[in-house]
Amino acid sequence: MDLGLDGRVAVVTGASKGIGLAVVQALVAEGATVVAGARTGSAELSELVEAGSVRVLLTDLAEPSGPGDLVEFAGDRIDVLVNNVGGAPARTGGFLSIADEDWLATLNLNLLAAVRATRAALPVMLAAGAGSIVNISSVNASLPDPGVLDYSAAKAALAGFSKGLSKELGPRGIRVNTVSPGPVGTALWLGEDGVAQTVAGATGLTPQEVADKAAAGSVTGRFSEPREVADLVLLLASDRSANVTGADIRIDGGLIATW
Repeated sequence: MDLGLDGRVAVVTGASKGIGLAVVQALVAEGATVVAGARTGSAELSELVEAGSVRVLLTDLAEPSGPGDLVEFAGDRIDVLVNNVGGAPARTGGFLSIADEDWLATLNLNLLAAVRATRAALPVMLAAGAGSIVNISSVNASLPDPGVLDYSAAKAALAGFSKGLSKELGPRGIRVNTVSPGPVGTALWLGEDGVAQTVAGATGLTPQEVADKAAAGSVTGRFSEPREVADLVLLLASDRSANVTGADIRIDGGLIATW
């Protein structure tokens, strides 16, 4: 299926690894030009830069100025904005272990980075009368977990922000949607200091046992792959979903069993 993204300009946050990198790779494969933002680079991202389809700005997107700097770096055309940057620290000590500083840091990265990037990109999209914003949420927005309590709250706020904004911007040609993955095979879950390793250290299980238990919660019995999430993002970014806005699409292998 031709998604019609050839020649489009997309801004992607948190683009050096995991879901963000997969989104960048998928956009490039569809012929889009990508402006990628991340705090640190990666070998995979550098390869795309060398190929000529990606420009990278290394910036801390948790800083108030970071998202705006990225959008300014993109220039005067932005067709697609993918707000992907985020983090899910495992809170093995429970609610009382989560200090104000932790709450603020999690809300800043998972919610306010998207708010700031959207605020910066909107004038360009409004001038064009078109655009697609895709925010990476989580099943934890509607399935809050005490092990990632502040992350769950931040993603719920992101989902509410996205839905509300879609109502304002829909009449002006700009669509806003969210993609909500369950566990994904990325460093956030499986890497060093990821959720599996952190939980393993607190429970006596091995990281593999923690990951296997999480995967067993899905009817498919496995984690999603980053490229599978990216495929959904691209569909929402494209005109193939031209009348889809305010939607939240889960990719969780059936983890959430209700409608």
